[in-house]
Amino acid sequence: MAEYALVKKALKGFLPDCTDSLARILVVALKTGQISYEEIEDLIGAEDEVEEVLLMGYSWRLLLPRRSLKTMEWEDRLLIPMPGEIYEIPSVIRELVREASRSGRWEPHRAIAALFKQIEGLEGDRMPDLVELLAQYAKGAHVTAIQIKRACRALDMEDKVDSIIAYLKAGGIVSPALGYLPKAGQRRTPVYELNPSVLPGYHRSG
Repeated sequence: MAEYALVKKALKGFLPDCTDSLARILVVALKTGQISYEEIEDLIGAEDEVEEVLLMGYSWRLLLPRRSLKTMEWEDRLLIPMPGEIYEIPSVIRELVREASRSGRWEPHRAIAALFKQIEGLEGDRMPDLVELLAQYAKGAHVTAIQIKRACRALDMEDKVDSIIAYLKAGGIVSPALGYLPKAGQRRTPVYELNPSVLPGYHRSG
């Protein structure tokens, strides 16, 4: 499958391993935005490898378990590698995989622009620069609402900050980090996790 080979090539640019299996999974999941454990098992085969691949996909926020402990935020998702489970891919990852299946390259700037270009009243072509600024501000892959506002101000988009945060969440670029609430309380601002696959050069492990 040509699409699979091109996605694998793109993933090799930043993933340490599991690129072959993840490429197969993402190409299949691209069609509907989700994939079942059974489908993954059929694609990969070995049960122990399925768990390793799912852990890698979840760590990089390429795949998100549908099952959740409380909310649909990333940190509340329950990664259970067993039959009956469903795993989703965020909207921005779908754009990244769609482009990679044509070009063989992982191009966050292009994917982010494509994701937001259809939103009325939002200058989608500036969103990639905004996300780049957020990655620069991030500490441990987390940014505060104040930092998002700062980035919006730098791009003359401060009047849209609330809408932009909502769009970033819906697109799978950020997710509220409820586990950071004590620190957020000290700063009196919400904290968000950045999707590491959107800007892999800024990925923080742990």
